[in-house]
Amino acid sequence: MEEKKLKLTFCGGTGTVTGANFLLEGEGKKFLIDCGLTQSEKLADDMNWKPFLYDAASIDALFITHAHIDHIGRIPKLIHDGFKGKIYSTIPTRDLVPIMLEDTATILSRDTDNHLDEIYTVDNVAKAMSLWNGLGYHEKIEFPGGFTMSFANAGHILGSGMLEVLYNGKKIVFTGDLGNSPSPILPDTEKITDADYLIMESVYGDRNHEDRDERKDMLAQVINDNFKTKGTLIIPTFSLERTQELLFEIDNLSSQKKIAVQPIFLDSPLAIRLDAVFKKHEDYFNETARAILRKGNDMFDFPGLKVTLETEQSKMILNTPDPKIIIAGSGMSNGGRIVHHEKNYLPNANNTILLVGYQSLGTLGRFIEDGNKTVKINGDEIPVRAKVAKIAGYSGHKDSDGLLAFAGDTAKTVKNIYVVMGEPKSALFLVQKIRDNFNLNASAPLAGDSVTLDCSFN
Repeated sequence: MEEKKLKLTFCGGTGTVTGANFLLEGEGKKFLIDCGLTQSEKLADDMNWKPFLYDAASIDALFITHAHIDHIGRIPKLIHDGFKGKIYSTIPTRDLVPIMLEDTATILSRDTDNHLDEIYTVDNVAKAMSLWNGLGYHEKIEFPGGFTMSFANAGHILGSGMLEVLYNGKKIVFTGDLGNSPSPILPDTEKITDADYLIMESVYGDRNHEDRDERKDMLAQVINDNFKTKGTLIIPTFSLERTQELLFEIDNLSSQKKIAVQPIFLDSPLAIRLDAVFKKHEDYFNETARAILRKGNDMFDFPGLKVTLETEQSKMILNTPDPKIIIAGSGMSNGGRIVHHEKNYLPNANNTILLVGYQSLGTLGRFIEDGNKTVKINGDEIPVRAKVAKIAGYSGHKDSDGLLAFAGDTAKTVKNIYVVMGEPKSALFLVQKIRDNFNLNASAPLAGDSVTLDCSFN
């Protein structure tokens, strides 16, 4: 029997939630899965500009699971370093990526000290898009050496996909980020029942979310409490998906008269630009969301909602009488307009900050979540007197039980599960749960680790 083996190297996305980057090699081919920024207190940590663990020019193809920056943010560097292969993702991801990269480029290209202005160029983004191919879910593409690739629906954000690699009768699955199903907008994460090797995320590997009804009630309660105290409610949110789902929920609460009509500012130019892509791909929504749209309801436009695209419009929010709600990026407060709002509103005890997404270690959002009484914003020490509320149920990631159930779906076939994209505590907790519940081989690789995937016939 001829041995068939592949080499998998964990080039990023280990020991941390961000920076996804995995290299699969075999039959003289090299495939990258994701190429994202590592993020903590800054939009992009300095380590992102260090050399890759591989020769970019030698990569045959790059597969992108979804359009979040921690999965696509180093593509301009990959191009800068000589990558000339093809890039593959779902069609919505392809449409979202240039908006996300151009927004990041606007911020990072200001950094001339680290020569980021030479990496994050309009030309490099354009080169990446010229190499990009959009696929439908389950549309197969074949490569020499016996590889067949396709995407299954991850249910995380619009167009998010799990990469399925078929080789010599074996299936290797890279989950990317797994959605917190059921979503207000998206279909549920597809089940994987026949994987031989699983490389899966673990952002919430050690904790669970509130259920759907509870999170909606909690959102209404936070909004109504802020209305009663005549304060400002600020909500840091990720411009891609979390903003859209939050608007969907607030629209729903408003139409059911569960919250009072009040000024609600969407102060995120990036989210406003992304909304157009969402409207273009409404066929990727779940049936509930599509039914609402068929009735002529625009989930991104409802009484009280005001969009502030220009900087001067954003500054004028401060002059709007309370109570009011401000939704702005970034979700972890490591950049974007939310930082200016936090500087203005955190010192007032009548105000509230609502955290609805994961806050990575070292970010301003994490310092606020952890209960720091003062935080540093743009060099100034800012007192945190505002109420801090948290609703984990609006995260786009599966919780611990959801991740365990996902792994359990393929327990009968899987040989090894590699747990990635989580802080060490979270990843190791999930590893142990998988071992205890299913008696499976599970591990949390370290950065730079390589493993051999035996794909020989049994």
